Amino acid sequence: MEQKTYFIETYGCQMNFSDSEIVNSIMSDQGHKPAATPEQADIVFVNTCSIRDNAERKVWDRLKYLRSVRAKNQQGQIVGVLGCMAERIREKFLDEEKLVDLVVGPDAYRDIPNLLAQVDDGRKAVNVILSLEETYADIAPVRTTGNGVTAFVSIMRGCDNMCSFCVVPFTRGRERSRAIDSILDEIRQLSDSGYKEVTVLGQNVNSYNDNGTTFAELMYRASLINPEMRIRFSTSHPKDFPDELLSIINERPNICNYIHIPAQSGNSEVLKRMRRPYTREEYLSLIERMKEIIPGVALSTDIITGFCGETEEQHQDTLSLMETVRYDLAYMFAYSERERTLAHRKYEDDIPEDVKKRRLSEIIDLQMRNQAEANKQEIGRTHLVLVEGESKRNADQLNGRTDTNKMVVFDRMDYQPGEYIMVRITDSTSATLKGEPLGRSSIQEFSRMQQAEPVRV
Repeated sequence: MEQKTYFIETYGCQMNFSDSEIVNSIMSDQGHKPAATPEQADIVFVNTCSIRDNAERKVWDRLKYLRSVRAKNQQGQIVGVLGCMAERIREKFLDEEKLVDLVVGPDAYRDIPNLLAQVDDGRKAVNVILSLEETYADIAPVRTTGNGVTAFVSIMRGCDNMCSFCVVPFTRGRERSRAIDSILDEIRQLSDSGYKEVTVLGQNVNSYNDNGTTFAELMYRASLINPEMRIRFSTSHPKDFPDELLSIINERPNICNYIHIPAQSGNSEVLKRMRRPYTREEYLSLIERMKEIIPGVALSTDIITGFCGETEEQHQDTLSLMETVRYDLAYMFAYSERERTLAHRKYEDDIPEDVKKRRLSEIIDLQMRNQAEANKQEIGRTHLVLVEGESKRNADQLNGRTDTNKMVVFDRMDYQPGEYIMVRITDSTSATLKGEPLGRSSIQEFSRMQQAEPVRV
């Protein structure tokens, strides 16, 4: 196949962005070059998300736009769909809507060169076969976007949890873990390339197991590669979060004091219908242990409101859970029915849309109030901030994150992306902290300062 230009648009979760980097590597190995815009590309890939209806609607709208661009320019641009939607509704893409030329599922990216050759021969091409082994462990991701400071590293694929509302096990297949040596090698390469923060990814990282090597051991060994590289992880399931991991987070200064721990609901009966194998009480007990073992830990969550059969009292239980935990960040959604899930087969999506919207509004309002109060308490404290880049609103300012994952904006001065800066917080909103830079530092130096005389609470 002749060399062509390509462009990848990515929607959805961090795992999808990580997958796009795998596709970048495969395309680069074939001699293809990235284009600056989709309009300029010979090949456009749309990496899709199926988790909610709104995400799918965005993709449909985008594909229709790309079809209009192709018709207007009268060029032979190839359009392909990757990822979760590709596996779920491949026939609609190819036969009913006739929007795309190829459809590639999350486990079939190695087959892209062959599929593109089929398209060149005038055929529609599809491979959405799910694998029990594929982890792409031997493919070095090519990062053509991003800030050069932070990166994602996928450690596992698929999911075995089978939550009743979730389509991921059907679009990404069964859970399998990547070999630990390949993960550590990738993190080491990122460190050598100047990256200062890595987020390791999996649908449930707690379940990681490479021939007996647990996720806790992986995190510990990753933290030893470069004590000045921050390590984050996402996502964890409340059903199997080990205390050993909490202790390692507390002991290792470069493992961030931030945990994303989805609750989904604050009511035990709703959790049971969701097939979440924990109760409200068990979840709150886990949160209590997290706060006890890791002083100052920041917590975020996922909340789904309006799930099948949810009563007003059960909705109030979710609000009370949020008030008890007081999350630093939350991703909040109204329930969106997904085909092939247990909830689609077994339950009725019986909560009216206006009730879902009202409950979601109440959840968002409470979270914004809690975030604003939590951020206000940061005023006067000093944080170590990793500079990520220029502030979007003011070119004279930089932004970066604390190890508790809070965005901080401060004056640029002579600081550069990738540096650690001590910043005293002077003001806040519900989304952002503002601060005064005090000077450059390091993870190790800042940790010693905290141990000698804590500079934040």
